[in-house]
This record gives sequence, C-alpha cells and structure tokens, in this order.
Amino acid sequence: MQRIRILYSKKEPIQFTGAIDMQKIWERTFRRAKVPLAYSQGFHPQPKLNMACPLPLGFTSDYEILDAWLDAENVDLSATAIALQPAAPAGIGIKSITRVELSAPSVQVSSLSADYQITSLDDLDILEPALIEEKLLQPTSIPRERRGKSYDLKPLIQSIDLRSSSEGKANQLDLCLSAREGATGRPDEVISALGLNPYDFLYHRVMLHFSTPAAP
Repeated sequence: MQRIRILYSKKEPIQFTGAIDMQKIWERTFRRAKVPLAYSQGFHPQPKLNMACPLPLGFTSDYEILDAWLDAENVDLSATAIALQPAAPAGIGIKSITRVELSAPSVQVSSLSADYQITSLDDLDILEPALIEEKLLQPTSIPRERRGKSYDLKPLIQSIDLRSSSEGKANQLDLCLSAREGATGRPDEVISALGLNPYDFLYHRVMLHFSTPAAP
C-alpha cells in the first residue's frame, strides 16, 4: 500500500459540490484514471480517502488537500497526475502529488489555520474600516451560534486585512481563521458578525497552514 497527497484547486464549476460528494467524485476520478485505490475491509468497503478541512458549500479554493491510499507500491507520481487530471471533472486542477508516510498524522489533525479572500458581489462598497473596528477588533468576544451551539468567534480570527479595489472601494477582506479540530472559524460567520448579508459575498480559500508541512 502507498499513501499519496494531492494538492488541488476547486473552482466555480464545482463550487456547489459538498464534502461527501467530493469524496465520491474523487473515487470516480481514480477509477476512470485506472489508479488503484485501497479500500477498507468489511461488508461495505469504503475508499481510503481523507480531505483536509472540507470546504463549505459555495466556496472556491486554490489550496485543497486530499490524502489517498493506493493498493500498489512505488506508483509513478508524474504518471498518476497525468492520468488523474483528464479523469477529474471541470473545476478540479491538480497542482502536485507527493508521497506520504503511511504512519504520518492526518492533515485534519495537524491543520492550524486557513487564509481566505472575501469579495463583495457587484463591487459593493460595504466593508468599512469603522465597521470592522467596531464589530470585530474592539470587542473582547463575539458571541455566535452555529447549529444550535454557542461559541466565541473572536479567538478564531487570527488576522484581518481590508483591501481596496482599483476604484478605491473597500470591497475585499483578507482573513486568517483558526482551522483546528473543534475550533474552526468560517468567513461567512465573520461577515454575519459585521451585520452584513453573507450571500452578498464570494469566499475563496487561498492557503491552509499545518503544524508540519503538508504540501510543497
């Protein structure tokens, strides 16, 4: 058996595909490319695939990571990438494939934080510095509720940077949010905390950070 790590992008054609369906898509991609996936034992064998910090529905990303266990030894990584890319659906762009030790910790366990770009739709000029200062920077806590559970958004925000477009409109927010197990910040929750409609914005993940290097 061999474990590989795929760094890939997820763009608009597939942005509304959820994490569970992404697993199925990758399973089909491996099958079409004739790359032998390893499966679990039992009555309902499952492909041995593991995604780092599954992306929320509707988000795009330049930095997605998938670990896959192959039922083979010494697979040629360049040939694997060449086989997988045309077998993948539109919207998935494979950037690199590396070998990973079978005993290495999962990327989910070692994840620390994620960088996001949030951009207002229709070039809306509604991300005001004074609003960010009042709602996000000054408060010592930002109480929120997700799926019926209360939590504090404040410690999950690691950095905030407001950028302006070429026309001088403050319409892009760069965020670094915690992405630890049990302590993950969502950029749409940050927008909601500002009192703005999260559906008025586009969300793009730029990078994932880990306690150990996850990808070249």
